[in-house]
Amino acid sequence: MNEIILRPHMVHSGSLILVNNINPIYTEYASDCELTLFNGENSEILLEKEASSSLSRLIHDIGGQEEITAVSGYRTQNEQRAIYSDSLKDNGPDFTRKYVALPNHSEHQTGLAVDLGLQKGNIDFIRPDFPDEGICARFKAQAPSRGFIQRYKRGKENITGIADEPWHFRYLGCPHAELTECWHMALEEYIEEIKKYTQDNPLRFKGTDLKETEIFFLPQKGSSQTLRLPENIPYRISGNNIDGFIITLWR
Repeated sequence: MNEIILRPHMVHSGSLILVNNINPIYTEYASDCELTLFNGENSEILLEKEASSSLSRLIHDIGGQEEITAVSGYRTQNEQRAIYSDSLKDNGPDFTRKYVALPNHSEHQTGLAVDLGLQKGNIDFIRPDFPDEGICARFKAQAPSRGFIQRYKRGKENITGIADEPWHFRYLGCPHAELTECWHMALEEYIEEIKKYTQDNPLRFKGTDLKETEIFFLPQKGSSQTLRLPENIPYRISGNNIDGFIITLWR
């Protein structure tokens, strides 16, 4: 058996961490996140390495290189603070509460979130144009199978605390993005749903890639704990940024 030591701080890292107005990002997370330039030297947008690679392949596969552009990716705490402050000054508090997260409460500080827009002369940095038609609709249809969800949807505002943002996508990885979309859940709801599944009674799911996966939740204990997994089975462990770990096995 593989024995993995889970330490308390690991709850705050991984592709499934929940960052919102209640759960801040831990500043130590940034040092553990491997960032890379999206689209290489042709961009100033930084994203977490795996998210960047998946996004590049998706845009390429739907033929969107000339139509879709990344408007905003990873932000430092200071950058998020400046964006929030500028929006308060330029747009007022009501608008800002709807569309701009407080510093340390923004997914953009994880490197796992990206704002996309149609390529055109004048792009709105806060609310870029990304409609539910054409190349944008093709992107949204393929996104879950590539690990992305539209993070803030209409009808979920009371859960997420953010208004509908058709341009904002969050990388969860597979199969979690597909499950979130299939269950019509916000990430907040998905994180809670997964807590129902244990190592002895995991969720079993086969995604569009036809890979069999097992998913379960392990509560975080006060001190380090040991997780035992079968040898020679690919796995991934992510904290949820609240109270435990989500473990994914590929059988």
